[in-house]
Parts: sequence; C-alpha cells; structure tokens
Amino acid sequence: MSLFWRIFALNAVVLGTATALLLWAPVTVSVPVLLTEAIILVGGLAVMLVANAALLRLGLSPLARLTRLMTTVDLLRPGQRLPASGGGEVAEVIRTFNAMLERLEQERATSSARALLAQEAERRRIAQELHDEVGQSMTAVLLGLKRAADDAPSPLRAELHEAQEITRESLDEVRRLVRRLRPGVLDDLGLVSALTSLTEDFATHTGLHVTRRFHTDLPALSPEAELVLYRVAQESLTNVARHADARRVTVALRPADESVVLTVTDDGSGIRTPREGAGIRGMRERALLIGGSLEISPASRTGTRVQLTAPHARSSPDHA
Repeated sequence: MSLFWRIFALNAVVLGTATALLLWAPVTVSVPVLLTEAIILVGGLAVMLVANAALLRLGLSPLARLTRLMTTVDLLRPGQRLPASGGGEVAEVIRTFNAMLERLEQERATSSARALLAQEAERRRIAQELHDEVGQSMTAVLLGLKRAADDAPSPLRAELHEAQEITRESLDEVRRLVRRLRPGVLDDLGLVSALTSLTEDFATHTGLHVTRRFHTDLPALSPEAELVLYRVAQESLTNVARHADARRVTVALRPADESVVLTVTDDGSGIRTPREGAGIRGMRERALLIGGSLEISPASRTGTRVQLTAPHARSSPDHA
C-alpha cells in the first residue's frame, strides 16, 4: 500500500467511526446549541484528533526511524541498517536508503584504502630519504668531529666533544623518526617484534611503565593487517602520552575466533565519551581497511581501553 492510500485509510477509519457514532448515538444538536451538546461535540472532535494523531504516528514511524538514522549515521561505523519488511513506498524508501549506505560504505572504504596506502608510501619514501641522506650526512659529520677532537688542543677538544654529543643525539632522533615513519622491524621480524620495539621506545621516551602481553601462537596475518595493528598501537600510545595523564600502559595481543585482538589499556584519567578527533577517526579508517572493528571505551575503574579486532587469513581488498 502506498503512503497516500495508507494515510487516506487511517483518516477514513477515524471519520467513519465518528460518523457511525453520530448515526447511532442518541445525540442531537439544537439551535442554538446547548452547553451539554457543545461539550459532547468538542469532546468527540478531541477524540477524533487524538485517534488520528496516534494512527498517523504509527503509520509514519518507519519514516521517523529513517530520519533518526540519517542524522546519526557514520560511515566509519558500517552496518547501520533499518529493517524494510513488506511493500509500499515507505519500505521502498528504506531499502533504497540501505542500498545507498552500502554503496557509500564501499566507496568510503575504497577511497580511504587508497589514501592510507598513498600515505604509507609517502612515509616509506620520507623514511628512506632520512635514512640515506640525512642519516649518512650526520654520520659523516660525527666522524669528522671525532677526528677533529682527537687532533684539537685541550681547550677546543671539550667543545668539539660537546658538538659531537649533540650530533649523536640528533642522529638518534632522526633514527627514531625513521622507525616511527616506517618500522623496518615490522617487515623483517614481524608484528610482535615491532610492537616490542615500539613499546620499549615509548617507555624510554615517556617514562611510563609498559606491560606487554603478547601471545606466541598468533595466526598468520596479511602485511596490511600487521601494519594496521602496528599503526593503531602507535596512535593509541601517542594519545596516552598526550592526554591520559597515566602511569601504566598495558599492550596486549591475543588470538580470538578467526581474528587477532589488540588491546591498549591505560590507568589515566579516563574518558566518558571519546572525542572523535583526527587520530581516532584515522584508526577507524585503518580498521575498515582490513575489515576490522575498533572499540574505544573507559577501562574498568579508570583509564581508557582501545581494542582493535582484525580478521586473520584475509587479505585487504583490491585497491587498484
């Protein structure tokens, strides 16, 4: 039944009922209208309006649900759909909207995948240039300072040693940036070794106590899934250092049913409703790249819990 005939039928039911009551009820209307008759007529009108409003609300409730979903839908949280049973224009509108959401989610996942892959390629290029150009130049400067310090007189030797230490610290910082841009250990030794190196570096530079709980019997993951898990752990630890005011962080990696679960939990100030900033939305986009799901919630007492569930034995979709 179309929306027009549905509304027409609802109004016909109300008006027909009112007409039947007027025909068979022992009610008359005098001229001029008596007070009791006016009260009965106004009461009947009120009952008609209430009944009509209730029936219209019932008939148009699918459109109200559709409107609420349209105002709250988020393409980074796929799977939000409305049931569209039966026929008629309303059900067809809901089915069309669900199909549109499906198409938009696929297009968003494809475009996000392309952007993230391009971002990773640019990270790899910058890391390679930093390692080959800046790193080698600073190493050469460091060796030159060492030779100059060995041949310099005592007053100048101390200053050269100081310049040498500053250069060495700068070189270490460049190497740390290279590791953050493109973790070579991830390609060479795998996800667990890369996360171990990441957490050790994080603990060294922040002073926070990091607990690692990595299962050794993890299933095989695609390179894309390993990279997404690493980047989500990296972004989560960065958020802990910037916003959580925490003292302890736990990073866990465990197998689950046809998936691998990464959990980062801190004992910081905690959150009630996580703000969807660029970092969190970036993690959600990375999770969609491999068909995973990301959950951010308060920890049991204090702190924040970030959990990424990544399916294993699945390659990312073709983005060519």
